[in-house]
Amino acid sequence: MDLKCTLTVEEVLRRPLFQDALVVAGDKGLNRSVRWVHILETSNFDLLIHGEEMILTTGIAFQSNLSSFVSYIEKLVHQNASCLCIELGTHFNSVPEEMIEAANRYRFPLIIFPHTVRFVDITQDLHSLIINKHHEILKDLERISREFHRLTLSSNGVTNVLKLLHSSTLAQVIYLPVKKQAQFVPALPAHEQKKMMKFISDRLEEIPENHPNAETYQWKYENNTMIVQPAGALGKPWAYVVMVLDQEPEQYDYLILDSATLSISQDLLRNRYIEERKLYTENLWIDDLIHLRIKDEEEIKSLVGSGFKKLNEASYRVCLIEFYRSDEHRWNEAKEGADSVGIHLSMVIRSIFEQHSFLPLITLKKNGLVVVAIDLNTKRSSKTGLSKVFQTLQQLSKDEQNEHFRLLIGIGGSYVKLHNAYLSYREAMNALELYPCFEDNVLFFEDLGVFQLLFNLGDKKVLQSFVDSYLGPLIEHDQSKGSELLRTLKVYLDHDGSKQIAAQKLFIVRQSLYYRLEKIMELLGADFMNPEIRLALQVALRAYQILNPDKLTNRE
Repeated sequence: MDLKCTLTVEEVLRRPLFQDALVVAGDKGLNRSVRWVHILETSNFDLLIHGEEMILTTGIAFQSNLSSFVSYIEKLVHQNASCLCIELGTHFNSVPEEMIEAANRYRFPLIIFPHTVRFVDITQDLHSLIINKHHEILKDLERISREFHRLTLSSNGVTNVLKLLHSSTLAQVIYLPVKKQAQFVPALPAHEQKKMMKFISDRLEEIPENHPNAETYQWKYENNTMIVQPAGALGKPWAYVVMVLDQEPEQYDYLILDSATLSISQDLLRNRYIEERKLYTENLWIDDLIHLRIKDEEEIKSLVGSGFKKLNEASYRVCLIEFYRSDEHRWNEAKEGADSVGIHLSMVIRSIFEQHSFLPLITLKKNGLVVVAIDLNTKRSSKTGLSKVFQTLQQLSKDEQNEHFRLLIGIGGSYVKLHNAYLSYREAMNALELYPCFEDNVLFFEDLGVFQLLFNLGDKKVLQSFVDSYLGPLIEHDQSKGSELLRTLKVYLDHDGSKQIAAQKLFIVRQSLYYRLEKIMELLGADFMNPEIRLALQVALRAYQILNPDKLTNRE
């Protein structure tokens, strides 16, 4: 089947309606494409044609001076028209020599009809032919797309897809997996492969790394044209598919490349999912590490393998990533459903961490993931790198418009020696516990201020006693009267005693704030703003938040 999307002028001339037509100039341009037919009886056609149209005219628009003939041809060439067909008769009885010379100069076919023809018959014939041709092409593309999909379900799926892509287009096909050897279908001599690979490698930087589904790229290579499309998912390209064509690419070439690339992407994603499950199984020991069930360094060494020394000396942080339903309740579906979400999220996260020079050791934890993020880039702080990781993750989630769940992330402090991972894990858990206070989806333990100290007071009774001694009267008053003196005190102190800002944050008028402050002074004493007492009150408020994280927030 001829699967070109367009006709050529030469093919059109074989149609019965053109049996009397004569090519008087531009016969070297008969390979020009014809996508449509347009009847044009005006010289002002800049906005009337789009390119690759066969122009039919009676010549009524031509002026008598010779320069207008040449100008008409040049405008058609500039607009990328396919050819010009003129019916000789009342308005135009001969073709000027200047017009013929211009057509030959631009290799622009100039065709005449010696007798009267019905333009409507020509447009109907060619438009029907073009539309039917497009219909056949779409049917064939649908068939090939189904075959691409079927082949990815077999062994050597990607190779079979590449072979079908080649047989369907007769183009040289090149498959470039990231960090793996390229594959040429059909095979080429080694020197030609090397030459092409250098050309492609020099230009791959033009393709954004975080846009695997970007539009197809087109490059000129010697006398050929390359079209290139990334294959990947999860915000990262995993391979590139290249077609090398000996002519300008047509719509069919772009469509079939897109279909093949999509099938390859699905196959790569499926294999990544299988690999992720395998990695998850292999990394179950991470759960023992963070819960201090593994303490011996030799045991950790045997689990990590040959890279232990390098990883054990690198800095790392433990990140606790929990996914929640959009209704803000924890994941309550069947364990298999939660595991499936976790494995998918693990694939996404692994890809993003690796992009930002982290080695992630990941294990699944109920409604979340635990990531031991080992920093492989010593030129920037791990906090800076992780901030970029989670910005990318949140942007990806936003781009996918995923409303089913949202992520809460707690990050522990930076440590070396893997046997200290339980410390960073505990800090990540502490950070997540304070989400109701901060209402921030990403919390670093070192950003928690005095909370870091208070979390290390293991005896909650000590904290409660401290809170009662400083804030007891306010708590009792709020409980008995339904007032908000505790919140008022927190906002007032957090903003350095500014009455104006405090009133704005509490959404009350100043008179109401003055009344509340007088009541606080009455219950706590007139000296509650003295430096030592003020500091104690602020620490007590933080301790109260640890004991009652849902009662006070750091965002008013």
